[in-house]
Amino acid sequence: MSDGKGGPGFFVPDGRLAAQESITMKKILLLAGDYVEDYEVMVPFQMLLMLGYEVHAVCPGKKAGDFVRTAIHDFEGDQTYSEKRGHNFAINYDFDKVDVADYAGLVVPGGRAPEYLRLNERVLEIVREFDAAGKPIAAICHGPQLLVSAGILKGRTCTCYAAVKPDVVAAGATWHDFNATASNAVVDGNLVTAPAWPAHPAWIAAFVKLLGAQISI
Repeated sequence: MSDGKGGPGFFVPDGRLAAQESITMKKILLLAGDYVEDYEVMVPFQMLLMLGYEVHAVCPGKKAGDFVRTAIHDFEGDQTYSEKRGHNFAINYDFDKVDVADYAGLVVPGGRAPEYLRLNERVLEIVREFDAAGKPIAAICHGPQLLVSAGILKGRTCTCYAAVKPDVVAAGATWHDFNATASNAVVDGNLVTAPAWPAHPAWIAAFVKLLGAQISI
């Protein structure tokens, strides 16, 4: 996962799964918003629940019991991804109650939501607080737009959907080029990033490892 010198590493899962520490009661925060990418919000939410984490899905201006609408982005041979209406994704915790000290890590899905969530100063404060505490942050696809606006990417290596490359490079980061339809991720310190939902296996496995759990079959 790393180069042994604290630099970025690249994670490709080998299919092994075996928990080495109890993850029961560890909480993860997931930032969502209307037209967040469907797979990128639902898959990590469900996978982390499966592993025993308590996942709080939040959205500015919404409370537990509300929902956000998702967008399905797919790669169908066009010049960019296609976009279709997805599912309703349930918010299960009040955004205004978030205290970063309560959480072990942060998940930032992609889709349309990061475009406007980055305009919310409290969202950016949350991202900065996670980073300042050295807590794992997993961002995928357009999710790194929040990392750019929070000002935490300078001097770091990351990946994202190719259309976000100009943003991360302008923020002082080194962008790693991955095929958006492959499963791979970049780990740099407490950050794990991936280009799009096909990378879920590598991205989520790397995030869980940063959280301190090792899984093998």
